[in-house]
Parts: sequence; structure tokens; C-alpha cells
Amino acid sequence: MIRIVAVGKIKEKALTTLINEYRKRISNYSKIEVIEVADKPNDKLEEQKVKELEGQRIIKQIKKDSYVILLDLQGQSLNSEELAKKIEQINTYQSSNITFIIGGSLGVSDSVRERADFRLKISELTFPHNIARLLILEQIYRSYKILNNEIYHK
Repeated sequence: MIRIVAVGKIKEKALTTLINEYRKRISNYSKIEVIEVADKPNDKLEEQKVKELEGQRIIKQIKKDSYVILLDLQGQSLNSEELAKKIEQINTYQSSNITFIIGGSLGVSDSVRERADFRLKISELTFPHNIARLLILEQIYRSYKILNNEIYHK
């Protein structure tokens, strides 16, 4: 099972349509669940407190047996084939549950970073969190196509 735990809601209808399309495609290969946790509750809170509150919400959504991949600007870069192999290895040797975490605009708390089993950098470029959600869903779908030796545009 693939779970994506993301801080905040997607507000753009066009983006929601694309995200749902990739969720549907992935569902042919794996159960997929996207969980949105509330972002910062109060603009007057200091950044560290916001990250801690968001972090608590994220951690509550992680199953004990789940392998956690945190999307992180300081993480390791993988190409599509390497990500596919990583997913395959996790499912074979570690867990049938993989949770991808997309933090809020301020990043994630230390507790979330410590819970991560792997930190993935999806690009050298910076993207808004809603676009990062679409990108990781597309790459998960691509990974399943690769693992099943199915054609998908390069």
C-alpha cells in the first residue's frame, strides 16, 4: 500500500483532477491513499511551533510497519529507474506499506525527519507543495510501469 501524507489541501481544481487521475492509475498496481493534514493553525505562531504541530499531525498518520520516505530538499536524488527499484526493494525486504511525506511550506519537524527511513529529493528545482504532490504521484505511477515492464513515455 502506498500512502501520501501531505500538509495542506489542494485548492486548484485542475491540479486536483490531475492528482486524482494518477491515483486512479496507481490503483491498478497498489492500494493508494492520500491523507491531508491541516497546515499551520495560526499565523501568529513561531515557525518552529508550526512545524512541531504539523509534525504531530503527520506522525499520527504513519502506520507502525510503514517504510517512510520524506520528500526533502537535502535528501538523496534518484532517477525513475532507481525509485522503481527502491519501491521494489522496500516491498520485498522491509514493508508492504510505504508512506511518502510532503511537509508544509516551512519544512518538517525534527521528529518527522527522524521517523523517515529515507529522504528523497525529487528535484534540484523548488516546487510548491501541491505540485510536489502531483510529481511524486506521477513518479510512483512511472515506477509501477517500470517494475511491470510496461511502456510509458520517457
